[in-house]
Amino acid sequence: MKLLYTIVGMLVVLFVITFSLTNTVPVHLKYYEYIDVSVPSYLLIFISFGVGVLFAGFLDINARMRLVRKAGKLNKKIKALEKKLKAAGIETEEKEAELLPPESEDATTV
Repeated sequence: MKLLYTIVGMLVVLFVITFSLTNTVPVHLKYYEYIDVSVPSYLLIFISFGVGVLFAGFLDINARMRLVRKAGKLNKKIKALEKKLKAAGIETEEKEAELLPPESEDATTV
């Protein structure tokens, strides 16, 4: 599997190098009076790709943080319900044992 990752990585690097060498035509960028530059076309594409990767990363961080908050709230709710069960005299460990399937013996130890 490591060999496959290495081969795919080398192909990606080869593609990036050949793409950069064949797309060196300068592109003139102008935004009113603030930006007035001339950059190679491959650099413009790589910068756009990088900004897209960063944006997607920030969206992923946002989604993960939302899930962490939700998991925390659910854990607090579970603890509160366990306290209610304990106060009512019901042991949660006994209930968990009833919910778990019975352990089967290993068939190889005959």
